[in-house]
Amino acid sequence: MIDPSLRLRRAIRSNDALLVRRILKSHPSLLHNPDHTVATGNANSNLHLAASLGHLAICKLLVEAGHERVTPALNDDHQTALMLAAANGHTEVVHYLCEKGSSNGNYILKQDIRGRDAIMEAALHGHDTVVQLLLTYAPGGAQAALAQADLDGNTALHFASSNGNLLVLRTLLAAGADAGRMNVWSWPAEAYSATVQAEVYLKGLVAEVERRKGGAAEKNVPTGGAEGKAAQGKMAMVGSPSPGKMMGGGGGSPSPKKVARGFIGGAVRLVRDGVGD
Repeated sequence: MIDPSLRLRRAIRSNDALLVRRILKSHPSLLHNPDHTVATGNANSNLHLAASLGHLAICKLLVEAGHERVTPALNDDHQTALMLAAANGHTEVVHYLCEKGSSNGNYILKQDIRGRDAIMEAALHGHDTVVQLLLTYAPGGAQAALAQADLDGNTALHFASSNGNLLVLRTLLAAGADAGRMNVWSWPAEAYSATVQAEVYLKGLVAEVERRKGGAAEKNVPTGGAEGKAAQGKMAMVGSPSPGKMMGGGGGSPSPKKVARGFIGGAVRLVRDGVGD
């Protein structure tokens, strides 16, 4: 006869929510059921497995049964089920876990043994909608969440740059990511660009952000009298260079219209109700 713990994991893999429910009813002690298989187990719980596969119905069943009631389950790498769902781009599962974990402020920002959080995992694997969801639910706001770094000092923007996903780069910068932030090796995100296109695009986005900041500052400068003229002259001297100059000219930078598509009213379009990558 097959061991109930193994039958349960097989039922989760086959996305058979009814069978999972029956097994848990007969064996309630298997609610977490960490997988200690030497090669692939990593002590992943039932929810880790279901979330990594994107099986929403089973995730709901497990959470409602109390899987995360006290504290989020962690595997041997100190990863949560949310991290695995984010890394695999399972938008609906991420949305559900964010809703259920909203009362636990550390759920979204929790870091694994390498210092990575769910936002970094989504950025690394290029899942833009997942990144937007996580930023929407992040306690303390998106900018504070993006200030987190792993043990090597890499932020979500470093991981997005290494992936080369242009949508994620745009989302992170619009949400307030610091493009000049260095890791412990003194490298900014730009240095890890996966492709030349991603590097050019990132530089163009940074230039656009600086241009917008400069435009906002100009509106606050007094225009009358000697004080106003002096202030305007000072701003003209310290204004940021154009995207073309930043990239050595030659038409390598994206047009202002293309860059501006990443911004809606100067902020990222974060998703709460609509899901789907």
